[in-house]
Amino acid sequence: MKHVESKRTQTYEARHSDVAGATRRRRVRTYGIAAAVVLTVTTASAGYLAMAEPSADGGTRTGPPQVHGSTVDFTVHGGVARVDTGSLGVTARTDDGASLPVSGAAAGQQLGKPGKVTVDGRTARWSYPARKLTVTAVSDRGRLRMTVHSDADQKLSWPSTAPDAGGALQIPRGEGLRVPVSDTFWNSAAAGLKDSEAELSGGLTLPAWGYTRGKHGVSYIVPEEVGTSLGFASKGGRISSTARHEFSRREQTRDYTVHFSLTGPSPVSSATDYRAYLDEHGMLSSLKQKIKENPEITRMLGAMHAYAWGDARTAKGVNELRKLGVSRLWLGYDADDQPMDKQAVQAAKRHGYLVGPYDSYANGQPAESADNPSSKWPGSVYPDFCIRNWKGEIKEGFGGRGCYVSSQAFKQAERGKHYLADRAGKMTANGADSYFLDVDAAGELFSDSGKGHRMNKKQDRANRLERMRKLASEDKFVLGSESAGAWAAPVLTFNHGGQTPVADGLWKLENDKEKWGGYAPQGEPAFFFKQVKLPPALAKAMYDPRCRLPLYETALHGSVINTDRWEMPYNKLPDQKTDRALMSALYNTPLNFTLGDENLTSTGKEMAALQRYFAPLHKAVGTERMTGYQRLTGDGTVQRSEFGDGKLTVTANFGAKRYGSLPGGCVTAKLKTEAKPQRLCPAKLLS
Repeated sequence: MKHVESKRTQTYEARHSDVAGATRRRRVRTYGIAAAVVLTVTTASAGYLAMAEPSADGGTRTGPPQVHGSTVDFTVHGGVARVDTGSLGVTARTDDGASLPVSGAAAGQQLGKPGKVTVDGRTARWSYPARKLTVTAVSDRGRLRMTVHSDADQKLSWPSTAPDAGGALQIPRGEGLRVPVSDTFWNSAAAGLKDSEAELSGGLTLPAWGYTRGKHGVSYIVPEEVGTSLGFASKGGRISSTARHEFSRREQTRDYTVHFSLTGPSPVSSATDYRAYLDEHGMLSSLKQKIKENPEITRMLGAMHAYAWGDARTAKGVNELRKLGVSRLWLGYDADDQPMDKQAVQAAKRHGYLVGPYDSYANGQPAESADNPSSKWPGSVYPDFCIRNWKGEIKEGFGGRGCYVSSQAFKQAERGKHYLADRAGKMTANGADSYFLDVDAAGELFSDSGKGHRMNKKQDRANRLERMRKLASEDKFVLGSESAGAWAAPVLTFNHGGQTPVADGLWKLENDKEKWGGYAPQGEPAFFFKQVKLPPALAKAMYDPRCRLPLYETALHGSVINTDRWEMPYNKLPDQKTDRALMSALYNTPLNFTLGDENLTSTGKEMAALQRYFAPLHKAVGTERMTGYQRLTGDGTVQRSEFGDGKLTVTANFGAKRYGSLPGGCVTAKLKTEAKPQRLCPAKLLS
C-alpha cells in the first residue's frame, strides 16, 4: 500500500545541470527591492538615492551602494532599499514615496558591533566579528541580493515580515495560500499555521514567499533551500513569518542567500518574481521542451488522472472508461500484488491513455515480512542500505515501517547491482509507459552516517534528481512524483499532491480509520473511496477558495502538471466538489480520481463530463505560462486567470451570488480562438 507521508519535503539541486539544453526564455523584467527590514520604518526620504534606470537587458542599471554611517542604500527596481548594518533590518522607499518594511532585525540574536562597510563596485561588505558572520549585498537584476556567510556552525533567524494590520502573506503551501495578517482564523490554533515551521526543502512547494500591503509588496526568494525553514508566529492578533537558516559545514550551508524584490499589490507577485528569477538563470524547463524529448508527454494534455483498483485495472474496465467518454487519461495503480496486466495496458494505449505504476525507492523492510512489494529489495539492501544517524542508529521508516533507504547507497551500488534499473524494468514489464515515483521529489531529505554511504542533504537531493532524470530522459517514461517542489520540476512531467495545501489536522483525520476509512476491501479501499466530511477548520484551511492562490501555477504552469493528493481524490470529498472543479478550470490543472469495483461507471461518467469541458482548455494552454490572476471581488469569491498572454481567460464564481451574467458555482472560459465563452456549472453537470 502507498502510505501517506506526514511531513513532505522539497528542495532543488544543481538546476544548471538539470536543465542543460533547455531554451533560455526571454528575460522578464523584475521588480526588485531590498533585504531584511527594521520594524520601525524611516519616513524621511532625504537620505534615499534617485531611482535606478532600466538597463538594456530588462534589469536595472545601478550605481554603487551609498553608505550613511550604519546604513547602506541600494537602488533596486521600484525604489531604494536601506539596510541597517547594526540589525540586518531594512526599510524601503518606493517610487511613489511610500515607506515599506521589508524585514525585521535578525530575530532574538545579538549580532554584535558590525565592522566597517567596504564598497567594491556595486557590492557592499561588512562583518559581525563576534558572530563570525560576513555579509555581502548587491543590487542584482533589480533585486537586492544579500548573502550571509558564517565561519561557524550556528543559526540565524532572518528575514522576517512586519505584521502590519493591513498586510497579507502569500505562502506557497501546496498551490498557495493568502493569509491576511490580522485574520482571526489564521491567527487561531485551528488554522494550524501559527507556531508552525516548514522547511523550504520540506513543507513548501516554492522557495519564495510574499508580503503585500496596500499598493506595494515584497518578494522573498531563497535560491538554495537546504538548511532554511519558514516559521510563523502570532502576536497581538497578527501573524508574521520568519526565515531560519542553519549554517553547517557538514551540510554545506555556510552561505545563505536571500533575494528581495519590490512588487505590486498582486497576491501572486512573489510567484511571478520567482518565475522571472528561474527564467533569468536558465532554470526553467518547459513542457514544450520535454515534449520534444518525449512526444508521449503530449497525451497528458487534456488528460484527467486516476488510480485504478479492482476491475478498473482490467482491460474490460479500461474499455468501459473509453465507452463512457473518457478521452485522455493518466491511469496509475498501486504497488500491490495485483498490477495491471499486459492486456489492460495495451487496451489503455489503444485509447491514448498513459499507464504508470506507483513505486517508491524510499522504504526498505525485511523481505519475509514487508507490507508491500515496493519495500522488498534483493540481498542485504535491508538493512545494509538503511540511513543511520551519527550514533549508528537506523532511521526508522514512515509509520514505523522498516527504514528509510539511503539514496547514496543505491547510487554507489547501481553500476554493479542494478537494483533501481531492475526494479523499473520489473514494474513496467507489462508495457507501462509512465512512472510515478513516490516521495523522491517531496520526501524528507536526509543526512546519512551509514558506513560506506555517508551523505548530506544536498547529496541526497542530487541523487534523487539523478535517478528521476534517468527514468524521464533515458528510459523515456512520462514521470511523476509526489508534492514536487520547484527544484524537481525540470525532471518531471506531473506532480500529484502539489496542489493540496495540507494542514496538520489532515494527518490526524487520516489516521482515524473509522472516519477516513482503512485499506479494505481490496477492490475499493475505504481509505481512498469512503466519502468524508472535513471538519470546518480543516476545510477552510485547505479548500476555501478565498484563501487559495495559484502561486505554484504562476511560477510553474507550462513546466509541470500539478494535481491534488491521491488519497484526496475528487470523489472523496463531496462538499468540496464544486470548488475543486472550479479551481481545476481556473488553474488549468486536471482533477485526480480513484476508480474501483463499485464506482467505475458512476465516477467514469462524471470524469468524462468534466473532461469535455477541461480537455480543450488544457490542450490549448497546458504548455503555456499563467500570465494573469485577479480577485475580482473584495471577498475573493470571484477570481480570474489568464494563460499564454490572453490565449485563455477563465472567470470562476465561487460565491452564491451572480457576478454579472455568471451564476454562483459556475465558471466561464474564453479561448482567444473561439467566438463565445464556455460555461460549466459542476453541481448541475450530472443532474
